[in-house]
Formats: sequence, C-alpha cells, structure tokens
Amino acid sequence: MDEEYDCIVLGTGLTECILSGMLSVSGKKVLHMDRNKYYGGESASLTPLEDLFTKFSVPAPDESYGRGRDWNVDLIPKFLMANGQLVKLLVHTGVTRYLEFKSIEGSYVMGKSGKISKVPADEKEALTSDLMGLFEKRRFKNFLVFVSDYNEEDPKTWKEVDPVKTTTDEVYKKFGLDENTCDFIGHALALYRDDEYRSKPCGEAMKRIKLYSDSLARYGKSPYLYPLYGLGELPQGFARLAAIYGGTFMLDKPVDEIVMEGGKVVGVKSGGEVARCKQVYADPTYTSAKVTKSGQVVRCICLMDHPIPNTKDALSTQIIIPQKQVGRKSDIYVTMVSSTTQVASKGWFTAMISTNVETDNPEAEIQPGLNLLGPVKQKFLQVSDVFQPLEDGTASQLFISKSYDATSHFETTCLDVLDIFKRGTGEEFDFSKVKHTLEDQE
Repeated sequence: MDEEYDCIVLGTGLTECILSGMLSVSGKKVLHMDRNKYYGGESASLTPLEDLFTKFSVPAPDESYGRGRDWNVDLIPKFLMANGQLVKLLVHTGVTRYLEFKSIEGSYVMGKSGKISKVPADEKEALTSDLMGLFEKRRFKNFLVFVSDYNEEDPKTWKEVDPVKTTTDEVYKKFGLDENTCDFIGHALALYRDDEYRSKPCGEAMKRIKLYSDSLARYGKSPYLYPLYGLGELPQGFARLAAIYGGTFMLDKPVDEIVMEGGKVVGVKSGGEVARCKQVYADPTYTSAKVTKSGQVVRCICLMDHPIPNTKDALSTQIIIPQKQVGRKSDIYVTMVSSTTQVASKGWFTAMISTNVETDNPEAEIQPGLNLLGPVKQKFLQVSDVFQPLEDGTASQLFISKSYDATSHFETTCLDVLDIFKRGTGEEFDFSKVKHTLEDQE
C-alpha cells in the first residue's frame, strides 16, 4: 500500500465506484478502499437473507423464506432509466460486460382517487388511462404529441414555447391541463421531487419527459432497468474493471486519517501505512467533519409472498405517490423486485418504500405506501441521515459525494457523479465519447 497514486477513493458505494471507473478509464492510477468487508457501503445488497435479519436485530428467518443464498436485498434500491446518463456511464466504463439487466415490468402513479394507475407515456395510453376524464385525455394526448415532436435544436418544433423563456406552468396552461394531470407529468414522467420546476424555464422538464418516453420505447414495459442479482453486482463489476486498468481494490481496510499538508490532500493513512495521492474521493461517512446534515430519509424494506395488488401481478414495478395526493411536501416512492431478477427466493417479493422525513413519526409517513402492498410478512424500518459536503473540494482536492436520496431511480445520483467528476478533473464528462449501447454488448 505504501505507493503513490493519482487518486484514492474511499467507500465502494455506487457513486464512488462509478467515479473510480471513470478515473481509471481516463488513465489515472486509482486505489479504492473500503473499511467494510463487503462492497457497496450504504448502498450494499445483503445476502444471504440471514444477514438482513441480523442487521436489523430480528430473529432469524424460518424455512418458509426458502434458501437464504437466493436472496440479495438492496438497502437502497434504485432503478436505472434505460436511456439515462447512468447507463451511458456504465457502458462507457465497460462495466456492463459483467452485468445483465432486466426491464422492470410496471411503472405506476397514485391518482386523486387514491388508487394506482399505469403511468401513461404515449398517445395510445393517454386515451385509455383511468387517471383522466375524456376531455382531459385529449388535452394530455396533444401535450404528449407536442413533447415527442419537440426538438431543442429546431425552433420550428417549439410552437411558441421557448425552452429558456416559457415556464413549465405556462406550457401546462397552453394545453389546458388540469392540476392532477400536471401532478403526474411532473412527478411520474419528469421525476421531479417537488413543484419548484413549474415556475422555471420548461427546457429541462421537456428533456426529462422525453427521456422517460425514449427509455420506455426502448424496452416496452417500463422505462426502468435493474441488474440481475441486485445492485450489489455494480460495485463488484467495477472492482473487476479496476483490475484491468491497473487499479487496486482493498476491502476491510480501516481508514484512520486523510492526510493533509498546507490544506491539500497528500495521502490516506491506514494502520501504520500511508498511501500518497493527489486527490481523494470519499463518501460522507469517511469525512464527518467536512459534511453537513441536510435531512433524513426513511426506508422500509418489506418481504412479501405476493406481488403488489392492482399492478396486473407485475413481478417488478415502481410506484410514485405524488406529494399532493397525500398532503406532503415530498413524494413517496415504492419499488418491488422478485425472483425474476434473482434477488429473492422463488415466490417471494421484496418491496421498498422510501421518502424524505418531514415529521417526528417517520413510520406514519410511509403508511400510504404500505397501504398499497397488501399483507407483509416481515418489514425492516431504517431512518438515515442525509449529508452533503460543506465545500466543493477544489481547494483541498478532497471531493465528497452526497448521501443517497429517497428517489427510486438513479437520476439524482448520476448528477452528483458528473458534478464531482467535473470538479475533480476540471472538465465536463463528454457523453459523445460513448459510442456503444447496452445492446451492442449483449
């Protein structure tokens, strides 16, 4: 370990793994360390099932759960947008050759009646959706046609909507959309977490809605993908990738100190050894003095022996409960995966409900999600602090990631990765370098 590296990465959570892969691919010599014996840090997948029960101090599972080894339970489950930036980054680093992805079967949203409906994302679905009345369906269909024809580069397609000057609210008004429709467009299609976007220029929202429909068009059932055997496969794939590029991965390695000289990072101390480096990339758990708490997320893992009711027995699905439908300031997210993605024993399903904590009773806050699940055999509740760095790291060359948020997809994590990459290397990541797609690698 007593060597010199370009970068040392602390923690094997997904954010750090992608950064380590991007840095390795760009020719940097990387040392990647984790104090735990397992990959994934806060975003690990636990297997066998006994480990999950032990982590939450619950008596061991009985034999009805099948073989413990057949389970891989994500502590922070998230899906990937099929056409999103994360998939492009994974393809760019080459890690996708170690992974196999499966399409998630359903994407749902809770409407004003309190029941869940499939998120309508094309014109045909718009006209058959039970989220809207007859006339509203037509208005929504016209809006979708406009979005699908819209091209940021070609003002002819703007139809008097200026992506920089027109707010998203003005676009909604132009098409005469009612509040409930705006609600599911913003939260289930554009995946915004609150309503601030409505008073901002609409260019970004249009891009997000297009991303949803392009991703959906790619695989058909939903716009989301998920790796077989769970998210824990990602860090392991990156460890194999690092080895190809001459990087070093070390698990079970205590990090005693990030060594600074003159306010700049010069190395990392572990036991009696110091590995020297020019930059350190770390998750917030390694740098508690340099981060601030910005909130809390409550997550509830639920083990069930049936799919979620009213989802047409989908074997994997996502449900978004928009904040307004349940009188909250932030959305509630529900994800469910099962043995078809090799993360549960046959006939079993793992659901997860997550949201930002807004009161001093987090368990009550996830109740609207629990109400959708039907009978639950075992649930595990966890409230996690959310941290963000106090400074951008350019002066000290210590770059700290944000904690994972409550969302059920990786779009926000990806923005953090790109932001850290830009601060660390001084340049934006160039997506035009990514020539391949997932299909090329299959």
